[in-house]
Amino acid sequence: MNEHHYRWRNKELREHVSVIDGLLAPTLLLTNAVYLNVFLKKWMKANIWIYKDRIVYVGERMPGNTSGMETVDCQGKFVVPGYIEPHAHPFQLYNPHQLSEYVSQTGTTTLMNDNLIWLYLLERKKAFTLLDKFMDLPVSMYWWARFDSQSSLQDELEIFNNAQVLAWLEHEAVVQGGELTSWPQVLEDDDRILYWMQESKRLGKPIEGHFPGASEHTLAKMKLLGASADHESITGKEVYDRLQMGYQVGLRYSSIRPDLPKLFAEIKELGIDNFDQLTMTTDGSTPSFYEHGMMNQCIKIALEQGVPAEDAYMMASYNAAKHFNMRDRLGSIAPGQVAHLNILEAKDNPDPVSVIAKGQWIKKEGQLVDQEHAIDWSNYGIGKLALDWDLHEGDLQFSLPIGLEMVNDVIIKPIALTIDVTVEEIENNYEEAFLMLVNREGKWRVNTVIKGFTNRLGGLVSSYSNTGDIVVIGKHKHDLLLAFQRMKEIGGGIVLAHKGKIIFELPLALAGMMFEGKMEDLMEKEKTLKKILKEYGYQFDDPVYNLLFLSSIHLPFIRITPNGIMDVKKKEVLFPAIMR
Repeated sequence: MNEHHYRWRNKELREHVSVIDGLLAPTLLLTNAVYLNVFLKKWMKANIWIYKDRIVYVGERMPGNTSGMETVDCQGKFVVPGYIEPHAHPFQLYNPHQLSEYVSQTGTTTLMNDNLIWLYLLERKKAFTLLDKFMDLPVSMYWWARFDSQSSLQDELEIFNNAQVLAWLEHEAVVQGGELTSWPQVLEDDDRILYWMQESKRLGKPIEGHFPGASEHTLAKMKLLGASADHESITGKEVYDRLQMGYQVGLRYSSIRPDLPKLFAEIKELGIDNFDQLTMTTDGSTPSFYEHGMMNQCIKIALEQGVPAEDAYMMASYNAAKHFNMRDRLGSIAPGQVAHLNILEAKDNPDPVSVIAKGQWIKKEGQLVDQEHAIDWSNYGIGKLALDWDLHEGDLQFSLPIGLEMVNDVIIKPIALTIDVTVEEIENNYEEAFLMLVNREGKWRVNTVIKGFTNRLGGLVSSYSNTGDIVVIGKHKHDLLLAFQRMKEIGGGIVLAHKGKIIFELPLALAGMMFEGKMEDLMEKEKTLKKILKEYGYQFDDPVYNLLFLSSIHLPFIRITPNGIMDVKKKEVLFPAIMR
């Protein structure tokens, strides 16, 4: 680990003090700035001195040394801290660099990111080198330490063991433990995860829960065991219950749960007028949801719902920094802070006209500034998916008596099969389609049927999934084989085939999981995917998340996992995976 990525060296600290003494000039001076002082919750006028990546002074004084300094007059504008996304899943088709670069343009300059994909793709040393590389970007990229896979893996203990989890927790780029989807096991008897929770707290890093619909009883017990925060509230009452127990509460506005306007309306009715324990999150939305930005959209909703401007901006900056015990570095405009600042034309318009990240211009007077920051993914062994095996007709044998029925985007229930699934094609007058999960290395498969995803599409094959294994869905076995072959040829991605033709492909050139290219192009691809699936009988809202959630055992009631078809509530494998 390169410690200079996470703290300033003594030489740098002395330079910062020398700027105050006039021995060095600031690199950037913002004059006549009306800025949000989060400590007083007031708008104040000041000059803001920035030296490289740090704010060194905020006040009435002008620097004594101005040699080579850039000066920007902020008269008539308002300056707020760079926005913080406290709960990012930075691999929902996009990759973390691509996402951070795009959302920084609208003011989100810090992301607290899920680390799950690195646990699957990279050995630890290489992953930690990548975390250091991310810290070279203008956007501050911090990470979680997952305690569980939120699926049922055959090699779970190889990924989630003491050495692995504790090493992640101790890393300087890691700011929290969780999110904790395996809380039922912790409540029951899982002392291993409980130990990791206590280690996280010992290191001063909070525990993010995942408690949808949890009772007061459960919330109290999880608080006793160390949980610090939760972002799963879908009603104002659930927000209230968590707040009164001392939880930090994330209010969600995501592609699959756009609850934020409703939550603000309901907590207002409940008399909640203190927002200090609240943050907002987009919770890893799918690409096109970010077309107009990230945290700026949440702030806009807060303002529309009558939240005071000071609180609205603090919910997307200081409150998150305080929660992660990083208030000395992030979330405010004050001496010592990383120079993340957004310059606004009006207090009620959170879309910044200018964005500064680590003292560098991301956007200036409405014009994007070219960024020369790139990540060579090949240095970390991340490239096109190279499968050394093929899918054959013999793999497409379906005989289980039970299938999966989609109730909505997140709930799947078991169904007894009443149709013949030994056929070459399931006729279009049935809502069922073949469903298979195949190991990325080609070692095993799980075959069943899914109802509700499509009523006539020949085949969909996706290397994007919760576990990194291959998802196969469709009505016709020939189209399934065709789609698989094309997915293999392009090095991973999502491919649709129908009546012997490829009708859509989305290449995911980074490990078959993430797109390499412009975010705008990915958004258009995702919109096209959704449009085509709707034409072929898809009836829900977020097909990308559906592919992710097929193996996610933190959601009811039944899932297809690497271990087999699983009853989520009982944590029982109903039908095991078959070795190929």
